[in-house]
Order: sequence, then C-alpha cells, then structure tokens
Amino acid sequence: MTTTENAARPAEIQAIHQVVAAVEAAQQAKDPDAFLSLFHPDALWTTGAGKVLIGLDAISEFTREVLPGATWDGRVSYTVTHIQFLRPDVAAVKVSQVYHLADGPGDEGVPLYVMTKQDDGRWLLTACQNTQVRTA
Repeated sequence: MTTTENAARPAEIQAIHQVVAAVEAAQQAKDPDAFLSLFHPDALWTTGAGKVLIGLDAISEFTREVLPGATWDGRVSYTVTHIQFLRPDVAAVKVSQVYHLADGPGDEGVPLYVMTKQDDGRWLLTACQNTQVRTA
C-alpha cells in the first residue's frame, strides 16, 4: 500500500506504533513477560543471530533465558520506519533498533515484524526477523 493508503488508517498505524513502543519498553526493562505478551501464540521469531523459534513456547524459553541477563547497559530505541499493509489485518513493519551505550553507540538492527490484527482489535507480532546490522 502507498503512503496515501496508510494515511487512511490512522487508528491502525497508531496501534502498530504502540506495539513497537511496547517492544522497546520491554527490552529496556529486560522484562520477558511484557515482551512475550506482544506475540501471537503461533508466532515465528528469528533472532539477530539467526536462531529460528517457532511458537510462543520456544520464543518464551529463549527470551526467559537471554533477556533478563542481557549484558548491554544504557538504553535501546525502536523506531518504525515503514508500514505496509498486506491485508487490512496484516502489516509488514520495518523497524530501526539502536542500542545506546553509556560510552557511545552500540549494536544496531533492522527488524521486520509481520503483525496480525486479532478479533479483539489487538495487533500482535506474528512472523519476525530480528536482523543485526554489521559494521565493518
């Protein structure tokens, strides 16, 4: 869909931005429960290192292992850079992910979130690729 078509969907755009903001808040707080609440039960997640996790149980096991003990300090920001509606209830969402460390910039990522709108109106992460940006 074009930007003009996206402009006709302000409530959906806002809801998607809120999910991405919730991802940021959960990562910032290193809070697995908050993070996991954003996923569809049948979600597919590929980590920045390429590990494929299928279903909420696998995503939960991985997240509970790595997120609370994440070694980065500072803050992380997630910014929506593009939304493309594939159907009225399915959106591909491109995100810029930046870790801001106390001593300067840290790792960057460019996740792709395919999100689906549920019958109750919530948008959930359904198929996601968390791609790390490699610098020379």
